[in-house]
Amino acid sequence: MRVIDFFDQGAALYPDNVAFHDLADSSESTYSQASSVSHKVASALHKRGYVKGSKVGILAPNSNVAFEVLLGAFRAESVWLPINPRNPIDINIDLLTRFDGDLLLYHSNYEKEARAIIAGTPNLKEIVCIDKTDIEGENLESWLVDADDFHQMGDEQNDDVAAIFPTGGTTGKSKGVIMSHKAIEAMFTNFYSHFNYYDNTCHLVVAPMTHSAGLIGALHFARGGKNVMMAAADPEGIMQVIEQQKITHFFLPPTVMYMMLAHENVGKYDYSSLQHFLVGAAPTSLTKLKEAIKVFGPVMTEAFGQSEAPAAICAKAPWDYMDSKGNIIDSRLASVGRPCVMNQVAIMDDDGNKLPKGQAGEICVKGNLVNPGYYKNEAATAEAQINGWLHTGDVGVMDDDGYITIVDRKKDMIITGGFNVFPNEIEQIISAHSAVQDCAVIGIPDEKWGEAVKAVVQLKPGHELTDVELATIVKQELGSVKTPKSIDFVSDLPRSPVGKVLKADIRKQYWGDKARAVN
Repeated sequence: MRVIDFFDQGAALYPDNVAFHDLADSSESTYSQASSVSHKVASALHKRGYVKGSKVGILAPNSNVAFEVLLGAFRAESVWLPINPRNPIDINIDLLTRFDGDLLLYHSNYEKEARAIIAGTPNLKEIVCIDKTDIEGENLESWLVDADDFHQMGDEQNDDVAAIFPTGGTTGKSKGVIMSHKAIEAMFTNFYSHFNYYDNTCHLVVAPMTHSAGLIGALHFARGGKNVMMAAADPEGIMQVIEQQKITHFFLPPTVMYMMLAHENVGKYDYSSLQHFLVGAAPTSLTKLKEAIKVFGPVMTEAFGQSEAPAAICAKAPWDYMDSKGNIIDSRLASVGRPCVMNQVAIMDDDGNKLPKGQAGEICVKGNLVNPGYYKNEAATAEAQINGWLHTGDVGVMDDDGYITIVDRKKDMIITGGFNVFPNEIEQIISAHSAVQDCAVIGIPDEKWGEAVKAVVQLKPGHELTDVELATIVKQELGSVKTPKSIDFVSDLPRSPVGKVLKADIRKQYWGDKARAVN
């Protein structure tokens, strides 16, 4: 099944259910209404020559209209290019150029950016505003005047492409992951198998829908769930919306969850409607997960994946880390869960040999969840996919029950004085301190050690901590080799548009042009 097939199932069974609720203007769109818009958009695309395989970028905030035109693009069998408005303009021009974008649909909030993009993107044929008519140039309303009320799709083909997703690379140019409908279907199957997606779910789309939040929102279509669209990830605003809208499901990167936990009003709101508070996209502090369970309830949920194998290599639901008496099993909470049902997952050494349980190695995955490869980049595809296995670049350990704990990214490993040090282990200790909101540990050049361990720490508002106090705690827990040789305190850590801490940007401050690339 394709994404639009899941939506059509919801529209057939629950036509009067609210599909989208936009917090910006309190507007709502039922499944029947959204379906009608999507048919017209698909018809308009085809009438203007954007047939199957055309590459359509969407530049918009999380909003009803953005999701509706995305559904129209899927119905037209276009290839979605998710263009994050939080990216710098030159990055979006580069993505649309290298991924052969044909058309850009944009929200009026980003009219200036859209005009700059088409001026700098030779292959882009035109830009169309999706929400207003009183602007210069094309708009969606005029496009839809002669559109048909029904657009007939072709039959699904095994190699149909849904999107080209930029990788989460934090330096250099992102690769384009060819996202297949088959992989998305496997992701959905994994989520349906592992988590609760019953009737009347209410999902908050607050992380950018150009990232995981869009696909996770589409999970709710088949049973007529509501997607509440929130354009900005304001910590207290999220907490208010959970209470007001009775949110059952939502996804955030760990950094935004940390901001919520550090907020002075975090205990003020009612979170009893929550079923799954999904965190992902980066390693999560065990201490802060425990804190989140106390605050939000036993609803903390984790899924491990990447664009190359979207969101569902492993999964961990609340019932996975709680024993029969409701006590937390620390080792399971610290893990990213067990391999999902539609995947084979193995821990491998550098030669591609499977390692026994308890030994650290690279997490590798095989199955329909794995996407075909990288757009126009056969060399990168061959490097990542070996003998049918996708090599994720993450180092992990599987326990006797099949739970996998991520040690770190292979490329983040620090070699200091001949010892291999994984930053995540140190970050877990630092993040556990009550004064710490977030942190990053990197290796920096050192004449004696080759690399020295350095911590960059963001404190919670109003808290104080010294480098000596923090270094002493790490040394007591992990020993001198893993203790940071220096600690810097910063007001905020650099983050990507989807909330990941940008270690590459931090490294540049100490390595300059010699900073190691981490994709």
